[in-house]
Amino acid sequence: MVVVGGSGYLGREVCRVAPEAGVDAVQAGHASGVGRALEIRDAAEVERLVAQTSPDAVLNLAYVQDGPDAWGVNVDGALNVARSAGRHGARLVHVSTDVVFDGRKGEPYVEQDTPSPCTAYGRSKAEAERIVLMGASDALVVRTSLIVGGVGSEPSKHELAAVDPSFTFYEDEVRSPIQVTDLARALLELVAGDPSGVLHVAGADDVSRADLAELIRGDPVRRAPAPPERPLDCSLDSSQANALLRTELRGVRTLYRGSHGPGP
Repeated sequence: MVVVGGSGYLGREVCRVAPEAGVDAVQAGHASGVGRALEIRDAAEVERLVAQTSPDAVLNLAYVQDGPDAWGVNVDGALNVARSAGRHGARLVHVSTDVVFDGRKGEPYVEQDTPSPCTAYGRSKAEAERIVLMGASDALVVRTSLIVGGVGSEPSKHELAAVDPSFTFYEDEVRSPIQVTDLARALLELVAGDPSGVLHVAGADDVSRADLAELIRGDPVRRAPAPPERPLDCSLDSSQANALLRTELRGVRTLYRGSHGPGP
């Protein structure tokens, strides 16, 4: 299996636990010194990697949140990966985000809901989903939420932000955070299986960003309403994934029960 975006927070965890699932993972990413260097926006470079490794599956975790490179990585890069995976007969699992929705539905989103992004990042990820699903009928798009480590694990950017007193957290932006190892193991199950289409894989608890920060920190944080351009309640219904997977998708209230701060 080739893990594109393997140098990121989730990618490193996927590669770490892959041997437990009997998976030989080729780690490929943009960060220097971590696995094989890969510029996902370069179609020839992506093709060369897939041709050289002849994987049975490709897991695309690569993304850029914002800035001038975001569309190129999120959309053009997704197209390059999908085309190369298809040419070489490799199963494609593409990881997307809950913010392909605007959060105005009023209840958790299910797989059949039509994307309605309200941010540039959400629009780029929604377009990447469309490209992947249009180009490969047997591809799987996995939508997930905020990724955290929990007590004893490497802290994510969300956990580091929670203990920074300069941050303000939105009290009406609701997500379904997921623990990084739970997500990594779930993705390895899905790579080895044959589900296709769209699947929501997120944590069991729907919490606001402010509530999440307080769970992590163990103390009150500075709160504010989300600006009008932000997505609101993007909680995901993961009942299909829960019925399909052996991996438990734990909620953050379990992860941080009795804790004070993230990380080891």
